[in-house]
This record gives sequence, C-alpha cells and structure tokens, in this order.
Amino acid sequence: MKKILIAGFVFLVALSAAQAQKLTGAGSTFDNPIFTKWFAEYSAAHPGVEINYQSIGSGGGIRQVTSGLVEFGATDVPATDEQLAGSKNKLVHIPVVLGAVVPIYNVPGITDLKFSPGVLADLYLGKIVNWNDPLIAKDNPGEHLPNLKIIVVHRSDGSGTTFIWTDYLSKVSPDWLNGPGRGPSPAWPAGVGGKGNDGVAGLVRQLPGTIGYVELIYALQNHIASGAVQNAAGTWVKASIEGVSEAAASIKQLPADFRISITNAPGKDAYPISSFSWILAPVKCPDEAKGKVLKDLLSWVVVSGQSEAASLSYAPLPKSVADQVLKTVYSLQ
Repeated sequence: MKKILIAGFVFLVALSAAQAQKLTGAGSTFDNPIFTKWFAEYSAAHPGVEINYQSIGSGGGIRQVTSGLVEFGATDVPATDEQLAGSKNKLVHIPVVLGAVVPIYNVPGITDLKFSPGVLADLYLGKIVNWNDPLIAKDNPGEHLPNLKIIVVHRSDGSGTTFIWTDYLSKVSPDWLNGPGRGPSPAWPAGVGGKGNDGVAGLVRQLPGTIGYVELIYALQNHIASGAVQNAAGTWVKASIEGVSEAAASIKQLPADFRISITNAPGKDAYPISSFSWILAPVKCPDEAKGKVLKDLLSWVVVSGQSEAASLSYAPLPKSVADQVLKTVYSLQ
C-alpha cells in the first residue's frame, strides 16, 4: 500500500506486484554494459520496479543465485551439474545475448596485430615472452615488432570471460588442454591478474607490453587495440557482431538446457572466441510477486531487449534460439 495525501486526506493505494518490486542479481562483468542499458529501460517503462545488479564475475553470480541470495545470476560459463544439484532453488539457464572475447594489447606504435591460435596459447603458457618473437612476427609480416617484454594479464576472479577464453585455448592447443585446461579460474602459468573485464582493460591500457582478454565492448570503450584471430577456416577475423552471429549459426541443434559452447566454430567468417551469455533463473521463485516480475523482465529481454544488443557490440539471439528460449521463460513460475 502507498499513502497519498490529497486535499488534506490520506488515501491508501494498492500497488501491483509489477509496480513495486526490487529484484537483485549478480554475476557476469561481460554482461554489465548491456544489463545497465536493459535494466534502466525496463525500470523506466515499469514504474516502481528496481533492478539492482552487482557486476562481480560469473563465479560470484553462480554462488549467489545457488545460495538463494539473489533473484537471478548472470554467467558466461554454464553452471555445472554439481552446482545446479546443490542450488537452494531449481535453476534454468536462459540465454540472453551473444558476445565476443578479444585479445587486447598495448604495444607502442602498433595497432593491427594478428594472433594465430597457437600463439595465443603459447603467450598464456608463458612460452612466448617477447613481442619480437619469431612466431608473432610470422603472423604479422611487415610489422616492426619491438624488443619488449610481454606482460600477460588475466582475470583474478572466477570469470565466465576466462571460461570462454580457456575453452577456446583448450580446443586449439593440446598443451593448454593438458595443462591449465578450461575453467573460470585456471592455474595460470604466467601473468598478473585484474578483477573484472574493466580491471583487465585498465591494466592493459596503462602498461606497455601487456596482452589481455576482455569482452569486445570493453576494448572499444577503453580505446584499446584488439587483434584479429585466425579462425577454424583459416581466416583472420576481427571480432564483430556478424562474426559472432555466424558462430552461433553453426549450431545444428540447441540442447534443451541451453548449455553449449560455440568457440572455434566452423564458418569462413565466424569469430572463433564467441559465446552465449546466460541468466540463471529459478524455475519457481520463492517470492511469487518477484517471480512474476522476473518472468516479465526475461520476456522483455528476449523479445524487446535484443534490438539494443548491437549498439553495445553484442550479437542478438538468432530468432530460432529466441523462440525456444521464450518457451522456457513462459514456463517459469
């Protein structure tokens, strides 16, 4: 109920659940730029709805939603069977957008580098330690690479962006697969850590000689050079909405639980370090009123929010995927 004073009299007015609810969420920094836009627009169109999202990394988002501390979690690494089984509430993965992870670097005077899969793996394995290494030079004929020590930058927190990066490296490098492997928090063989996509971007922007990895929008917003990557078809590809969309188009059949990897996808112009990003939502929200708002929010994201994706360099869900996702959203309670 809300008190309204009119002509000296106090009237009690009932607010609908959709008009007076506060949703809390936590997780992916990969998603934070698009979430900031989406949640502001949704709240503006639904007076009284407040969405508080904490960009703490995918690992933190999974921990908080499985513990029942937030209404939803956001992640770029699918939750494991063990995490889902241990959740306080039964959860489902809701794909909300697609994005690209890009190699970023700070090499004075050079803004157009190419990275083959093996070179990226060897950089993060600590096998390539100088920017004028012959393997980097081979990918970049004509570039005057400096005699400059390489500083590898990685995430210090449990990260979906890291999972996408290491999932890709595990597919293209047996040494990486049999060494650190794929995961949100691998045992890094080399480098220094930054918290969140913004932390990695900040270190690379400030320190000459660095290489890191971030979601595409963080490279663009921070005006940091990002490299082209050689894809599975042998094409050198810079990250783009079109390249991410082509990677998604390689899916033959989407799993019912939506947990799927599209790194190193086939396709002449597919960007190889692409991924879905998910919201983890309870099948039945403990608070019925909040559950209705969350269901409406997710429906809005899938139907209306996709048109906002490209403006922030994310790729919208393919229509066939969106249609399947909506069926799951509509089944939420």
